[in-house]
Amino acid sequence: MVSAKVTIKNASGLHLRPTGMLCNEAIKYQSSIKFVFQGNTTNAKSVLSVLGACIKCGDQVEFFCEGPDEQQALDAMISLVESGLGE
Repeated sequence: MVSAKVTIKNASGLHLRPTGMLCNEAIKYQSSIKFVFQGNTTNAKSVLSVLGACIKCGDQVEFFCEGPDEQQALDAMISLVESGLGE
């Protein structure tokens, strides 16, 4: 298992469009991809779960990836979040 913390940078937080981008990237990997925010664990492959986390700009989340391509999955999640999720 690998993990890393990242801060959400886009001004509107994780609303539908950036959540869709995050989930579409996550489902490309065989590994389990989850993140923890305020003590709650969320499946990064589920749009409804990610939206339900109510993540705003400036919030810090910690991604956890476990599986055969865990490092590639973690790198992709971090890179996508740091790029602003298309915004």
